[in-house]
Amino acid sequence: MQPRTNGFQPVFCTIVPPHLLDKLSQSDDPLLAGPARRTLEADGARRHHRQVTALAWAPHPPRTADPVPTKPHRTLYDCRHGTDLPGRKVRDEGDDPTGDASVNRAYAGLGATFELLLAEYGRSSIDGKGLPLIGSVHYDEKYNNAFFDGEQMVFGDGDGEIFLDFTVAIDVIAHELAHGLTQYTANLTYQGQSGALNESVSDVFGSLVKQYSLGQSAEQGDWLIGAGLLAPRVSGVALRSMKAPGTAYDDDVLGKDPQPASMDDYIETDEDNGGVHLNSGIPNRAFYLLATALGGNAWERAGRIWFDVLTGGELAQNADFAAFARLTVAAARSRFGEGDEVEAVLKAWSEVGVPTR
Repeated sequence: MQPRTNGFQPVFCTIVPPHLLDKLSQSDDPLLAGPARRTLEADGARRHHRQVTALAWAPHPPRTADPVPTKPHRTLYDCRHGTDLPGRKVRDEGDDPTGDASVNRAYAGLGATFELLLAEYGRSSIDGKGLPLIGSVHYDEKYNNAFFDGEQMVFGDGDGEIFLDFTVAIDVIAHELAHGLTQYTANLTYQGQSGALNESVSDVFGSLVKQYSLGQSAEQGDWLIGAGLLAPRVSGVALRSMKAPGTAYDDDVLGKDPQPASMDDYIETDEDNGGVHLNSGIPNRAFYLLATALGGNAWERAGRIWFDVLTGGELAQNADFAAFARLTVAAARSRFGEGDEVEAVLKAWSEVGVPTR
């Protein structure tokens, strides 16, 4: 295992995995295939651009001379169905709501993520130093995705047939922004098991932000990622289920949710950076099992353990599931001592087949 370094590797991360878009692109219905193909092409171009520019990218310089901000600095832009980023500025921090629901939802979602990080974990924005949060809505025509490109959030409107506006689900907003949190902390390599952990961490914090904003306990949360995002014609409830990976949808067009819930069904593939959106179901379920076993608010104990591992400096960039699991045990013991938390962590990982010793 290589030790983690201080080098940044900003990546292009989308909420809808390529295998879903690929499935849609093969549909006989042009209303479904056309937007999916355009989205795949747009994502491919953005991903290539991110790879080309990654070596020249540098994190924002630390602002150590100034007090760490305790309030967010959000700026929202409207792409007006174009692809030039960030677009036209439509709302700045402190401005009144606009007449555009997408702008207002994105503004609120960015704020909710900032609030959770600061109030519960003492972290000012995703970089810990109050990094301004930028979002662009109405990206491209019928764009079936949302993404974080290393610098900002971008939301499509969906095609209206399979996907709705990508700002409708606060956990989608928080998921993508959490990729920035990972980028500025553990910087997990977006490939194989470390990439699946990268995706899982975003699902975890996406769910935590949703539950925090709704005042829900672990038992009350739906543990769905992207609930409300699928159009009425789709037989499904969300993009992913942390509670029961593999059950989020079962649709004639999309197919059946392929996520595994344990290592027994781990998927070996060269697609999607080694199945990062697929195998993330395994650590997702481990977190769900931990949070519900502990009860109460998931962000207080289970979320704190995950946050401690992410920010603790010991997580290697290419960590596998077992390495991450061992660190969660150590983090639980360090913060809470020998007790319910450690026992629950050990049991959660055991249930999904990931060793901790």
